[in-house]
Amino acid sequence: MSSEILAVLKPYLSFFHPVTMWILLVVALYAMYLGVQVRRTRLADGDIKKELVKGRFAIRHHQIGSILLALMVMGAIGGITVTYLNNGKIMIGPHLFAGLGMVGLISTSAALVPFMQKHDWVRSIHVSLNLILLGLFGWQAVTGVQIVQKMVSQMMKNGAA
Repeated sequence: MSSEILAVLKPYLSFFHPVTMWILLVVALYAMYLGVQVRRTRLADGDIKKELVKGRFAIRHHQIGSILLALMVMGAIGGITVTYLNNGKIMIGPHLFAGLGMVGLISTSAALVPFMQKHDWVRSIHVSLNLILLGLFGWQAVTGVQIVQKMVSQMMKNGAA
């Protein structure tokens, strides 16, 4: 990629990661909602269970979870790449480590899925990992906003100079 094209794209690339991650936070909350509905369906009886089954929550949870996994990994790679392109180095700090931890948590959670049918304790680990993931995701959103504010401030300073 030529440096001229990169220079034109740079301001837009800087915001791709934060926007993507905010969208993924909403998707993650939706995946949690679907997971809760899967549990309700599994534990329900009679007519309530029949009604819940129509929602196809398990299939939707699995599909959304798969999309979330792929986009979160790609978003993390994108965030690291854009940071490197903008600064010539990767900023080592809590935001990076928590983001890498999130990638590890979501991939481990997804890897547990085939074993959940036969072992309830695996399902509990899956749920626990995802709750920790959501907590980290919320924290990442806050620290990400702080980083974006610094970027905008720097852009304004450079634009005014």
